[in-house]
Amino acid sequence: MKIVLASGNRNKYREMKDAFAPIGIELLYGGDFDTQTDVEETGSSYEENALLKAKAWSKALGLPAMADDSGLEVLALGGAPGIRSARAVSGTDQDRTNWLLSRMEGIKERRARFVSCIAVVFPDREEPLVYEGSCSGAIALKSSGMSGFGYDPVFVPDGYDKTFSELGDLIKTQISHRALAIKGIAEMLIPVLQYYAVRTMENSRSVQE
Repeated sequence: MKIVLASGNRNKYREMKDAFAPIGIELLYGGDFDTQTDVEETGSSYEENALLKAKAWSKALGLPAMADDSGLEVLALGGAPGIRSARAVSGTDQDRTNWLLSRMEGIKERRARFVSCIAVVFPDREEPLVYEGSCSGAIALKSSGMSGFGYDPVFVPDGYDKTFSELGDLIKTQISHRALAIKGIAEMLIPVLQYYAVRTMENSRSVQE
């Protein structure tokens, strides 16, 4: 089955594309389509925003669509930037990382967590699939590391003494919020794929008869 990732974020696609191949899903990059959908993320939760994006892309392309909405929640900032993580300040990922470090200057309480919610919508199936994963950790005192994107250079996951950017993709794709959400949604997709496989076989038999 082919499912389009409802995003033009190639970094996000790179993290997700290989995870679904073992269960028979080819994840398509949304940025490769001429028809792209600019969705205003007006939801009040990660789930609402993920569903908004998945539904809009599925309707526009007539394909199953998968969307991820994620954010960083910092305890000392009352959960900010949260669902506005990618829009906390205008500019680049580095600008947002610098903004966060400036907000955290002099603060000893540095607990935080990354959250990812993945939604999958099918054109001919009323009920979407939704799964949320999270990864707890702390905000580092300074930016470190070269890999990853977003706030990865300042987030140290529990059990480690390095940031996601320093740990690299091999570890991040096992323990991150998005990795856990991917694993959960993949398990939910298996019976759906089986259903479509059975329906395809039945339709094939009907045509032959």
